[in-house]
Amino acid sequence: MHDLSALPEPKPPLMSRTPSSETRTTSGGIHARFLVEHSGFTLDVDLDLPDRGVTAIFGQSGSGKTTLLRCLAGLVTPVSGRLSIGADVWLDTANRLCLPTHCRPLGYVFQEASLFPHLTVEGNLRFGLKRVARSEQRVVFDQAAQLLGIEHLLRRMPSGLSGGERQRVAIARALLTSPRLLLLDEPLASLDRQRKEEILPYLARLHDELDIPVIYVSHAPEEVARLADYLVLLDNGRTVASGLISDMLARLDLAVARADDASVVMPGVVIGYESTYELLTLALPGTPVTMRVVHSSMRLGDTIRVVVKARDVSLTPQAPALGSILNVLPATVVGIAEAHAPSHVMVRLDVEGTPLLSRITRFSSDRLGLAVGMRVWAQVKAVSLLT
Repeated sequence: MHDLSALPEPKPPLMSRTPSSETRTTSGGIHARFLVEHSGFTLDVDLDLPDRGVTAIFGQSGSGKTTLLRCLAGLVTPVSGRLSIGADVWLDTANRLCLPTHCRPLGYVFQEASLFPHLTVEGNLRFGLKRVARSEQRVVFDQAAQLLGIEHLLRRMPSGLSGGERQRVAIARALLTSPRLLLLDEPLASLDRQRKEEILPYLARLHDELDIPVIYVSHAPEEVARLADYLVLLDNGRTVASGLISDMLARLDLAVARADDASVVMPGVVIGYESTYELLTLALPGTPVTMRVVHSSMRLGDTIRVVVKARDVSLTPQAPALGSILNVLPATVVGIAEAHAPSHVMVRLDVEGTPLLSRITRFSSDRLGLAVGMRVWAQVKAVSLLT
C-alpha cells in the first residue's frame, strides 16, 4: 500500500473552514469522489454509500483501500474530489473547501490499537469522551464499555491486554467521540484466528445496536460476510463494483463469486424452533421458502445472517427422495460461469427471489444438461449462522 500522507495540497490551496449554508447538499447518504495521484499509483473512485449499517471496502493489498479511508478521514488531500455526509460537505476541491481531520466528526481505528500506554483503559476511553462537547454526545461511557465488553478491563494498563482486548478498547474510544462516521482499517489484521473470533461478535453488536455508519476495510471474505451490508470492490485504485452484499457475492461477473470459497449471505427470520432436535426454522426474505438449521433456541422474529458456501450446494433435476439433507430448495438456474478451477463451474440460482451459488464439477454440469432457465433442486449440505 502506498503511503500518500505526504501528498502536496492542490494549488491554489484549499481553505480549512467549517461548513456554511453554501457548502450543504440536499442529498442523503455518503457521497465520496476522490482522485489521488502519487508515485505511479492512482486512486479514482466515485461512490454513493448508505449512511446506515456497515460498508465493507474489499480488495487485495495495494488496491487502494487504506488510501480511500485516509481520504475520508482527511489524512490525504485528493487532487480533486468531493465528500458529503448527509447534508454536510467535508471536501469540495472545486470550491476550495477541505475540513481538516480534527474538524471531521469521525472515529478512526487502525490495524494497531495505538492506545496511550501511560493511561489505563478508563483513561484512554475518557480521552475520547473529552473530544466531543457534552451537548453532542450520542454515545455515553457505560454504553461504549458495555457494547465492547470491556467493563472488567477499566483499571488495566494497555500493556496487560491481549491484542483483541486492545482493539476493543480502541473501538470503544472511537465511539466515545460520538462520530458521524466510524472508519475501521483492517482492525483484525494483526490478530490470530482465536482473537478474531473473540472480537467479531462485538463488531456485530455495533452493527445491530448503533446508528452510526461504519466503513470497514478488509481483505478477509469471512469478515465481510459476517459484518457488511454493502460491499465495494476495489482493484488497482478503481471501483470494480458496489452494491448490497447479498447481490454482490452472487454476481458471476465478479471474481469473488467464482473463488473456491465463494458464498452467499442472506437474512433469515426465526419462525420456529423444535427443542427436541434443537432445530431452528428460518424464513427467507420475501419468499415462502424456509430453511432448517441445527442451533440453540432463539426468539421468534429474530433476524440472523445465513451463510451458504457454494461448494456445499449440490444440484439435482428431480425432487430427491427422503434423505438426511435438511434443506432441499426449489431453484431456477439463472447463470453459469467458469470457476477459478477449470474443472468446476459456478451456477447462480434463484430460490424464489433469493440468490444462491452452487460450485459443481464441469462433468456434473454437462451430465445434468444445465442451462439458464432450468428448474432444479438445490441440496444445501451445510449452513452457517452468524450470530
